[in-house]
Amino acid sequence: MTATRPDGMTATRTAGPARRAGAAAVVCLGLFMLGLDLTVLNVAVPDLQGGLDTSTAQVQWIVDGYALVLGGTVLAVGAFTDAWGRRRSFVCGVTVCAGASLGGALAGHPWQVIAARCVMGAGAALLMPATLAVLHHLFPEPRLRSRAIAAWAAVGGMGGLCGPVIGGWLVEHFSWRAAFWINLPLAGVIVVLALALVPESRTVRRAGFDVPGAALSAAGLLALVWAITESPHRGWTSPAALTGFAAAALLLAAFVARQLRTPAPMLPLYLLRVPGIGVAAAALALMSFAMFGALFVLTLYLQGVLGFSPWQAGLRTLPLPGGLALGAVCAVPLRTRLGGRVPVVAGLTLVTAGFAVLATTTPDSGYPHCAVFQLVAGVGAGLVAAAATESVMGSVATERAGLGSAINDATRQVGSALGVAVQGSLLAAVFTSRLSTSLTGLHAPAPVTAAAEHSMLSVPEQARHLPPALRAGVLSAARSAFTDAMTLTAVVAGAVTLLTAAAAARWLGRPPRPHDARRATPPAPHAMAADQGRTPGAAER
Repeated sequence: MTATRPDGMTATRTAGPARRAGAAAVVCLGLFMLGLDLTVLNVAVPDLQGGLDTSTAQVQWIVDGYALVLGGTVLAVGAFTDAWGRRRSFVCGVTVCAGASLGGALAGHPWQVIAARCVMGAGAALLMPATLAVLHHLFPEPRLRSRAIAAWAAVGGMGGLCGPVIGGWLVEHFSWRAAFWINLPLAGVIVVLALALVPESRTVRRAGFDVPGAALSAAGLLALVWAITESPHRGWTSPAALTGFAAAALLLAAFVARQLRTPAPMLPLYLLRVPGIGVAAAALALMSFAMFGALFVLTLYLQGVLGFSPWQAGLRTLPLPGGLALGAVCAVPLRTRLGGRVPVVAGLTLVTAGFAVLATTTPDSGYPHCAVFQLVAGVGAGLVAAAATESVMGSVATERAGLGSAINDATRQVGSALGVAVQGSLLAAVFTSRLSTSLTGLHAPAPVTAAAEHSMLSVPEQARHLPPALRAGVLSAARSAFTDAMTLTAVVAGAVTLLTAAAAARWLGRPPRPHDARRATPPAPHAMAADQGRTPGAAER
């Protein structure tokens, strides 16, 4: 796949259509595994608690450790991927995930599962930015690249959204350990196919890698994601949360100062001023805030209010990935004919319409109401994911494809973590307040009131021991309180996506015409030293 140039550098020969399609399928399969790992354990919590006698804090770290490490390190790793080799990073990331999954499957103590999940997050940080960078390298043609990125967005979203379905089935038929075992054969197939089909590509750096910048960005993002994740449980104004946010602010400020001073920054800050990158990445982050927070609330609603089992609840979230895949496919012709702004704004508007439907939910609405929300919002999310990701990747030069992918991935991860934290906290606060008032009026016993303060899913178990009339009153009050809380979170999420749509309509510029191969905005003077005289072809191996 490579040929030696007269100047001693290497250039990539164009692969045949079949091999390029095969390589794209392989990296998308790796992304599916990453998304699956992100959510597959969410419905396995009760079984895991029974199997390992874990505390609530330990369960939280088992579920969140993966996303914490991934979100905190992906930006630094993405910049490193460009020089280290995209296929190498992808294969190593898959291998690390597989090894950590083996450790998680064999774990006998909670701390071992936590460690396995954190190492899996590190592997995912190696894998994730390499996927988009490989596609960027495989498909220099704008139209083909748009189609590849649409497939990437659809498969990645489906991986995360199908996690509860697959996890629920595995738990009901095997145990929580199966959620780890499933990675091993999948990873083996991905590695073999990647080595056979995916070409290696890398950037030839004239300056050394910005190690201090990478360390500051990783530390700052880790502190930020940790603070976001912990605040709902410790309190947003608790000393731990405030310390985490303060540390994140200081570290990220030091990172920005470092990038402004160094002649070869890890993240040239002029990139964030390009509307195709900065505005599109913000749209991805806020769409992820709305949708991942809604998915968290939705799984509780399906189990706690509608009474479905984990697997049944997972099956009933399938309209969301289905709609997302449809939206991603539709984004390609829309972007080709009308530019990137139209599908992003239209997608955010559809997501807002979906939340408007969800905000009208009543205790008697049932599942069809929920399915309509998923289909409408899912199509909108697919439009945004595909079109905004293409805007980001189409605005960076080929030699910075890994960094562009990392910007895209880091903003989505931070948005997702913030969405779950904020919407989860709002849900818990409103639910507890409304239900406590109702239970006081019903003169419910103290254990039921305590269960209400802990979780919606704990109320039915406690109410099971009450007299029939009181039990019916408690369950009805719990369903009403949860529905009221969910509708409020839907209003907040819908307001966020509506404002984001307005901002995208105002500031997201139209992409250059398809014949403009470079799609680059001239860098600031301090950043030109690292890029001067380089072309995408000369920088690639």
